Amino acid sequence: MKVEGVRVLVVDDERAIRRFLTLSLQSQSYEVFEASSAGEGLARMLEIRPDLIILDLGLPDRDGREFIEEIRSWSQVPLIVLSVRDREGEKVAALDAGANDYVTKPFGIGELLARMRAVLRQILPGQEEPVFRVGALEVDLPRRRVLLAGRELSLTPTEYDILKTLIRHRGKVVTHGQLLQQVWSDAYRDERHLLQVNMSNLRRKIEPDPSRPRYLLTEPGVGYRLRDEE
Repeated sequence: MKVEGVRVLVVDDERAIRRFLTLSLQSQSYEVFEASSAGEGLARMLEIRPDLIILDLGLPDRDGREFIEEIRSWSQVPLIVLSVRDREGEKVAALDAGANDYVTKPFGIGELLARMRAVLRQILPGQEEPVFRVGALEVDLPRRRVLLAGRELSLTPTEYDILKTLIRHRGKVVTHGQLLQQVWSDAYRDERHLLQVNMSNLRRKIEPDPSRPRYLLTEPGVGYRLRDEE
């Protein structure tokens, strides 16, 4: 499984653990980001939009289970708990709250990497190297690379997430509300102007003529659709 460009957010108040995980995961080509508290973790989530979260339950400002429940209220990003709490009740509670897996400390990095690969495979089941192509547009999802006629484009995390969401529903209409919910959160479902601004910026980067879109099509009054064939 290719992991280049996969973004991992480590939320743990122990600096030594964060450092160990950062070095270990970077050696496997993951992009790693750190947070030492729930508050910082939420802020980093909105900033970097990670593909996977590794979470310690014993955070200084909030219990880890509450953190999971808050995340699950607006995001389905894969999440692995990494904790010294080894009682069955703790594991069940974390998994019921929405964690995808649970690894106890002390842990072996080999086991953790295997658990990560297993969780990440759930995002795009049965696809080892999913690459979306239509016309001159190419999107390499595992590497988070977007190319137009062979030239790599620089997209913001939000622009990329809009494009990725449309790719997952390629050829189908995605409503304004669905895009706002999946790219931002339920709290933004009525912020259509926010979506329009970001879509306009994305079209300027992708479309040969933004005033006459070729790839990112508008369904008036409903939402947007990504053309999936010429």
